[in-house]
Amino acid sequence: MSSTESPRVPAVVAAVVPKPGAVRVAEGERLGSVALPGLTLTVRSRPGTREGLPPALYVHGLGGSSQNWSALMPLLEDVVDGEALDLPGFGDSPPPDDGDYSVTGHARAVIRYLDATGRGPVHLVGNSLGGAITTRVAAVRPDLVRTLTLVSPALPEIRVQRTAVPTALLAVPGVAPLFTRLTREWTAEQRVRGVLALCYGDPGKVTPEGFQAAVEEMERRLQLPYFWDAMVRSARGVVNAYTLGGQHGLWRQAERVLAPTLLVYGGRDQLVSYRMAARAARRFRSPRLLTLPDAGHVAMMEYPETVATAMRELLADAGESTVNDETSGRGAEAASGTA
Repeated sequence: MSSTESPRVPAVVAAVVPKPGAVRVAEGERLGSVALPGLTLTVRSRPGTREGLPPALYVHGLGGSSQNWSALMPLLEDVVDGEALDLPGFGDSPPPDDGDYSVTGHARAVIRYLDATGRGPVHLVGNSLGGAITTRVAAVRPDLVRTLTLVSPALPEIRVQRTAVPTALLAVPGVAPLFTRLTREWTAEQRVRGVLALCYGDPGKVTPEGFQAAVEEMERRLQLPYFWDAMVRSARGVVNAYTLGGQHGLWRQAERVLAPTLLVYGGRDQLVSYRMAARAARRFRSPRLLTLPDAGHVAMMEYPETVATAMRELLADAGESTVNDETSGRGAEAASGTA
C-alpha cells in the first residue's frame, strides 16, 4: 500500500465554481476547493467555536457527498474543527484525472489532502464506502489519525444481504447502462424515495425540507456527465476491495489500526449487516461499539445527537476534548431513547 502515500505538495484553496445547479450550504458552513496535481476536492467546513480545537475530517459513502455530515458537524463544533470532503467524482468534486475510483484511489485522495493541508492528525470519520476508505487510511498512515469513527463501514461480508445485491450489481459490466435505460423516465423524486427507503431505518424521519433538498441535489447530480461513471467505478472498487486478501485485505488492515475506534451499526441497515458489528469489535484493537436497533445505513443523519454523544465520549477517553456537561446531558437523553 505504499502507493497510497504521497509526498507533500502545496494546495491551492479557492471558492468553488458553481456547476449544474447550486450546491446547498447550510448556515454556519463554508464551501471551498483544494486543487492538487490531477485532483480537485471540494471541502465543506464547519469551523470550531474557538481557536485551537483539534481537526476532524468526515468522509461520505457511495453516492453521497459532504452534505451527509451537515446534521452531525454542528453538534461537534465545540470540540472539533470540522471538514467534510466530497470524494473525487461525488458531490461537487470533479472526477480524478487518472479515473481511479478504487478504495485505494479514494484513500490516496484523502491522504494527499491531509498531507497537502497539514491538518493531520485528525479525528477521522467515515460512513459506508467512506468507512472502508478511512480504515485503509488509518492502517497505512497512523500518523494522520487521532481517532477513527466508522458508521456502517463497508467491510467485507461473507454473506451479503439480499437488499445490498442491486448496489453490488452496479459493478457488473453492462448493468449500469441497462439500469439507466430502464429508469430513464424516473423522476428525481422517485429516485430519492428509493434511496431513502434503502438507506434509512425509517424514511419518515426525513423532513419535507430535507426531502426537497435531496431532490434538488439529485436533479443537479443527474446533469453531471460523469455521475454514473463515478458510481459504477466506485461500486466496482468496493467489490474488488472485498476480494483482496493478505496485507491489503480490509479486515487485515482493520487489525493494524492503532487509533481508538468507534463503531456504529444500525439494526435496520439494508446495505451493511447488523451482525457485522460483533466481528468488527473483535478485529479493531481499541474498539467502542454503538448499536442503534432502529437506525439504517446513515445513523449520523438519522440519529445525529446519539452519534455525536458517542463521539464526544471517544474523544474524551482519548484525552482530546473537554465535554460540556450541559451538552453531554442533552446527548445522553437522546442516546437513552434510541440506543
